[in-house]
Amino acid sequence: MNAHSLLVQALVYLAAGVVSVPIAKRLGLGSVLGYLIAGVLIGPFLLNLVGAPGEVQRFAEFGVVILLFLIGLEVRPALLWKMRTAIFGLGLAQLLGTAALVAAASLAFGLDWRVGAAVGLILAMSSTAIVLQSLEEKGLRQGPVGEASFGVLLFQDLAVIPLFALLPLLAPAGTTPPAQGHGANLLAGFPGWIEALAQMAAVAVVVIGGRYLTRPIFRFIAAARLREIFTASALLLVVAVAALMELVGLSPALGAFLAGVVLAESEFRRELETDIEPFRGLLLGLFFITVGAGLDLGLVRAHALLIAGLVIGLMILKTVAMYAAARLP
Repeated sequence: MNAHSLLVQALVYLAAGVVSVPIAKRLGLGSVLGYLIAGVLIGPFLLNLVGAPGEVQRFAEFGVVILLFLIGLEVRPALLWKMRTAIFGLGLAQLLGTAALVAAASLAFGLDWRVGAAVGLILAMSSTAIVLQSLEEKGLRQGPVGEASFGVLLFQDLAVIPLFALLPLLAPAGTTPPAQGHGANLLAGFPGWIEALAQMAAVAVVVIGGRYLTRPIFRFIAAARLREIFTASALLLVVAVAALMELVGLSPALGAFLAGVVLAESEFRRELETDIEPFRGLLLGLFFITVGAGLDLGLVRAHALLIAGLVIGLMILKTVAMYAAARLP
């Protein structure tokens, strides 16, 4: 990608977001849907102004990492322990309930039970970025609904790790599951116990380093009284944690959340939030636009009724599972 195409892509993405999001907000659709519509319009299946998202989407996904880091800064360890029922109770019940209902529906459509189980576990997941952004816009992020939703989303993020190990076991006989790995996973091909030890070591590095090393480092940087250096240091911290987690095969967003929780008690918490917040909004908007640009409208148009029916059915099953989980004692 040369400099000219990069500038043109940046121009198109920014213009699409600036034009579409205010219109969507005025229509009561919310900013997330506005970004998605903007992506559909400029994507390769309509106006084709930017082509396939490609590397832009990889860059934009960092917005989700920053979002989880900022959420972690708001969640002190004591609050996280207080929410254990919502995370491991409601979250687990929602995941198992949705997976069971979707798997049963898959069996009714004639799918193999292993395929049905895999589909159920995958569709039980939700987008943390979209849900939390919508809750913030509606002012529900800090209430009981927001806390319950956040607990479910956090459990889903945690469940991704064992699910990556479980899904290959559900592959039908005679098929070869694709190689696993998150991006540049250095442990691909090693025995599972080595990968597990490396992942636990990486989490320990984040926890111990965040508790005992980052504070004196930030004090040293703050003494220079250069705001841009403090901002660069905050971004460096997030990028380093995300890269470490990706190297050992864990979710970068989950690692960023853990780093945020560790730093939630730091005296620099407010400065970190203030410096990183603008990057979160911009990159999240870019992420939603690239998701919209990657939507295959040809496939949607060819199977419009089937897709609409499956989406509505999934929404009904998830609603039933969530309602049942919320009613559990």
